[in-house]
Amino acid sequence: MTNSILVQGGLVMTANGPTAADVLVEDGVVAQVGPDLTGDTLVDASGCWVGPSFVDLHVHLREPGQEWKEDVASGSAAAAAGGFGAVVAMPNTTPAIDSGYLAQHIANRGAEVGLCDVFVAGAITEGRAGKALAHLDDLWDAGVRIFSDDGGSVADAGLLRRAMEYLEARGGIIAQHAEDSGLAAGGHMHEGVISSQLGIAGLPSIAEEVIIARDIQLVELTGCRYHVQHVSTAGSMALVAAAKEKGLAVTAEVCPHHLALDHTLVLGMSGSAKMYPPLRDESDVAALVAGLRSGVIDCVATDHAPHSANEKEVPFEEAPRGVIGLETAAGVVNDAVGLEPRTFFERMSVAPAKILGAAAHGQWIDPGVVGNLVVFDPTEEWVVPRHGVSRSSNTPWAGKTLTGRVQLTMLNGIVTYQKATS
Repeated sequence: MTNSILVQGGLVMTANGPTAADVLVEDGVVAQVGPDLTGDTLVDASGCWVGPSFVDLHVHLREPGQEWKEDVASGSAAAAAGGFGAVVAMPNTTPAIDSGYLAQHIANRGAEVGLCDVFVAGAITEGRAGKALAHLDDLWDAGVRIFSDDGGSVADAGLLRRAMEYLEARGGIIAQHAEDSGLAAGGHMHEGVISSQLGIAGLPSIAEEVIIARDIQLVELTGCRYHVQHVSTAGSMALVAAAKEKGLAVTAEVCPHHLALDHTLVLGMSGSAKMYPPLRDESDVAALVAGLRSGVIDCVATDHAPHSANEKEVPFEEAPRGVIGLETAAGVVNDAVGLEPRTFFERMSVAPAKILGAAAHGQWIDPGVVGNLVVFDPTEEWVVPRHGVSRSSNTPWAGKTLTGRVQLTMLNGIVTYQKATS
């Protein structure tokens, strides 16, 4: 006997726009959208937005090799708690995901856990060492469609060109962590007035921008699809805007922390203020917020980067870079950017799913679409706990109040997360 789930009384993101309605999910798909529906299991969505579950193009699940920080199971649970139905696992693991069997292993683990769809990014170069191309054909045959040496850039432009030419013929994507290693050498935070005040070596904005500028020229040459990871500067955003005006196949993501925080947070010298790329100037934050609103920046991606407490609770310069973000992303974006409901889901769900080519995700809630949806209350205030679902707790929002909270996440018509009732 079919057990149906009725999401009742929310503002539903349909193809024709937001509408007050109920959503009935049966047999893994949306069966009906309309008023006064009935179902077996009721979910009260009063005051909430009901839309396609979020898609994150940039997460670190740390498996294989660093499972004490996170693994596919704990990372999937954190994703579901944050409203995500699909994530892309980065390949800077130990060993790096530079061959098909490793990519297939992580995808299989995601399917076994079953809390979100886990897509896998493959390394562009062997071992992410930047010397020789990885087994791109093997990775492609294993289902990989996004390729990145995330954690570092491909410095050799000739090698990157070869990768782009190979992937252009197949429709693959190069996702670049844009940072010139020479310009960034020795840096720990944004190069600016705060780094000078603290006497800490800085990471200049140009270190990011010069790589993006070079890569866009390679896109013009090869026609390859190109995605800029974690854009952090106004100059980077301007480069992306110019590339789009030329009609180039360039997309970009921004992280929640780069939309809400700036380099003044480093004055507290907490390891949870150390990001990669770093928190930038207030003017960069304002530009990124405007860019996400306008669509110059296509989507939000968390760069969820778990680290253990003993790694982060050290002098600032010694701490690893990165923060977790899956569980807080929607609240941070809602707080910092204040998007209208449809635009919120375009940036959190629709655009990243389109970039990824994940046909079952990022679909407006209409009859016949797969039951991958999220119920999000844009007005609920909540205090971020020190320890959430993730195996790690390196978040700058611990103890802080956010406005906007995920109430329920559904994958293929099955509830993968529901907020506990008090």
